[in-house]
Amino acid sequence: MESYAVFQMPGTINYGRQSFETLGKEAAQRGKKALIVSDKIMEKLGYVSEGRDYLTKANVESAVYLGVESEPTDVYVEEALDLFEKEDCDVVISIGGGSCIDTAKAVAVLSSNGGYISDYMGGKKIADQKPAPHIAIPTTAGTGSEATDVTVITNTSNDVKMMIKQPAYLPDAAIVDPLLTISSPQHVTAATGVDALSHAVEGYISNKSHPMTDSMALSAMKLIVKNIKTAYQDGENVDAREAMSLGALQAGIAFSNSSVCLVHGMSRPIGALFHVPHGYSNAMLLPAVLEFSKEFAIERLAHLGRIFSPEAENYSDEQAADIAVNSVKELCQQLNIPNLSGWGINQEQFESVVSKMASDALASGSPANNPRVPDQLEIEELYKVCFDYEFSTEKAT
Repeated sequence: MESYAVFQMPGTINYGRQSFETLGKEAAQRGKKALIVSDKIMEKLGYVSEGRDYLTKANVESAVYLGVESEPTDVYVEEALDLFEKEDCDVVISIGGGSCIDTAKAVAVLSSNGGYISDYMGGKKIADQKPAPHIAIPTTAGTGSEATDVTVITNTSNDVKMMIKQPAYLPDAAIVDPLLTISSPQHVTAATGVDALSHAVEGYISNKSHPMTDSMALSAMKLIVKNIKTAYQDGENVDAREAMSLGALQAGIAFSNSSVCLVHGMSRPIGALFHVPHGYSNAMLLPAVLEFSKEFAIERLAHLGRIFSPEAENYSDEQAADIAVNSVKELCQQLNIPNLSGWGINQEQFESVVSKMASDALASGSPANNPRVPDQLEIEELYKVCFDYEFSTEKAT
């Protein structure tokens, strides 16, 4: 770990069943008119109107942007920011998955710091003015974006997923109500659940991890491993949904304060070029990347192996690390996670952009935090391995 560590999280986290009802109170403390950034699915489910009702009861006016349709892009950011300014809003509220939350983060920062979102890529522009207050309300147990200072926005001019990490992007408040995740379809529950697991694992094995992030990451891994299959098989199980929401929140706090690694570095270009949702692309890559990294993270992966299989307490670290990798493979198969080929990506088209994806992955900086730091050719080869990767159910013994 580094010589000292910084640990940040939202100033307020309202967590638990029916915490959505606190929205009015939280918004009234921060502004008089809110822009709700969401999508049409959330509107159809009634979450947007419910949120507006809470705001009205607290004497907070609201406007709504429902243009988020997929992974967040600079176009969504500009449209939402334009509405924020036209409606004279002074607080941002995101209701939805990571795409809605990341879009809202960018709106909050640009509203007071100006410029175009790509200006902030790579620290070229620092958001030194206080952003508009942002209240993040996740409706999936996955991204953990409600607790991070990271936004990931696709630049539509060059198909690059920009990972921008600055303190200004950290929401002022997070409202994590597991009841909002019950509406998540089975395939979304699977993808976002493995996404949360990848956040916890990468936050733990990152070269920038430290004791504070370790405690969050380990707790998150235990909650997710124990409850993900139940949440997937029985979406109405509120106890499992609650545990997954807490696990995703803790994983978000962990990786925001350490860092993600190779999985996320490789995942973003897949999302930008082939429009694979972030949760899925992380899940597709996680087992192969863990295999690649294992020899450089034996002790840490052994902890994960013992979470999956408590009997591994009596095994060597090497054996327990093997269990971790094989258990993640088995989990992906049980949750019906497809590989890149199974998603429907054309192999010839994929291989034609492998070099660009590897370059973009390296440029993001995330691979440098991996226990085993890859070079360009190693990432290219990993992409090819992942294209038709088979999730084995064979367990280590």
